[in-house]
Parts: sequence; structure tokens; C-alpha cells
Amino acid sequence: MNRLKINRLLLIALALVLTMGLTNCNDDFSQVLPDRQYELVWSDEFNGDSATKVDQTKWVYDLGKGNNGWGNGELQSYTDKTENVSLDGKGNLVIRAVETSKGVYTSGRIKTEGLFAHKHGRIEARIKTPAGQGIWPAFWMLGENIAQVGWPQCGEIDIMEQKGQYPFITYGSLHGPNYSAGNAVSDSYRLEAGRFDDTYYTYAVEWGEDYIDFYLNDNLYQQITPDDVPGEWVYNQPFFLILNVAVGGSFVGAPNDNTQFPGAMYVDYVKVYKEIN
Repeated sequence: MNRLKINRLLLIALALVLTMGLTNCNDDFSQVLPDRQYELVWSDEFNGDSATKVDQTKWVYDLGKGNNGWGNGELQSYTDKTENVSLDGKGNLVIRAVETSKGVYTSGRIKTEGLFAHKHGRIEARIKTPAGQGIWPAFWMLGENIAQVGWPQCGEIDIMEQKGQYPFITYGSLHGPNYSAGNAVSDSYRLEAGRFDDTYYTYAVEWGEDYIDFYLNDNLYQQITPDDVPGEWVYNQPFFLILNVAVGGSFVGAPNDNTQFPGAMYVDYVKVYKEIN
């Protein structure tokens, strides 16, 4: 396996360069970068021919109407069509939300459920997100035991989700028993300059037995521990990965006449690491 030996002193200097123009929405948060080292255990860099499907040894498709079973009031139907989910031939995964007719939307949602799940470590993706009223891009995880215990008992880690109408704010959240949906434990990060749909940003969590740390471009902007959640800490188990672009729903509201389709999320890579001594 490739080794990622993270020198936190170098990362502090690098972060100052990479994230000029970034600010945490909580002015009183003081960033302290932990000293951790990681080893790569799983990745997808989305290399392949243009208009081809994702590697189905790594990803499966969630299909059907977006609101089926999730209760978010989403408007899209998820498909496995390459117009919604495909490689671009340039090393990217592209997930497109498409308006197929007035008020009718399709999009893509892929996950590693049944193929790969992981407990603790660093999970990251480099992504350029779409913008527009009612567009909801996300990179997130669910507990592998969801079929047995249901949601939110299984736990949910939202590494990145955004409201397309605010393309300068990203959110990191935890959902669990007694703190789900609108009561999630959450924080946001606001760009002072630029937009998330202009270029790629790296979204990550570093996750251990008693912490989940949220990063944007290696800037630590939120730390959550068991003491911070008003319910059970359900994160000491394997989770699987999810990438999707929703349309509408309780988090973002419906599209309007100014929303531009297709709304495309470009994913350069997804990488999962384990912590090493």
C-alpha cells in the first residue's frame, strides 16, 4: 500500500497558502492540527474512457425516485444512465442533475455498500461542485448496519454537502439517534472569495474512536466528540461511502427559473486511509 506520512508542520504552512480566502463560520474556533500518519487502503481516481460507467467492483447505483425511503422531499429520480453518472475521460467522475422536461429531473447516486466499508481513518475526495437554487451535492457515509437498525441509528457522516444557491458555503454534519435531520450536529465553512463551483476543493474527515474532525483543503474547521452529541455515539463501526447530486428537498428547496441544468459535480478522486503508528 502507498503510505501517506503527514507532517503537520508542513501542512500548517501549506494550508495557509491553499486556503487563503477561507473562513470558518464560527469565529471562536481555534484550529489545532493533530499529528497523525495514514496509509492508503482504498481509492478510485476515475481513470477510464469518456462516457463510460464507474468501476462496478467499487460502486453500486442507488436507483429510483429520490424521495423513496429517505423522506427529504427530493424531486429527482436516480438512474444508472451515463448522462447522469459517467467518467469524462480526463480522470473525473461526473454526476449530472438533468431536467428531462419541465419540472422532471434525473440524477445519479453511487455508493460502496456491499463492496467496501471502513472504520476510522481519513476519508477524502477532491471535488468541484455544481451551483444553483435547489441543487444539493454531497459526499457522505452511512453505517454498514443500516439494513439491520435503520436510520438514524446506523449513523450518518456528511463529509460535504452544499446548498447550490450558496456556492461559497460547505457543511459537515453528523446524524445519529436523537440528533438527526434538522437537529444534526453540524457546522459550516464559508469562502471569503471564490466559489465551490469554480474549482476543486478537498473535503475530508479524520475519524477515530472518540472524534470526527472535518477538513476543507487541510483546514480543520470542526471537531466533534461523543460529548458534543445529544445521543448515542454510533461511529465505532464500518461505514460505506456515497456520492450524489440531489434536486430539491428539505435542505435546499426546489429549483427555480434561474437554476441552470445540467448541474454537474466533478470528482477527481476518493481516497480512504487507515491510521498507522
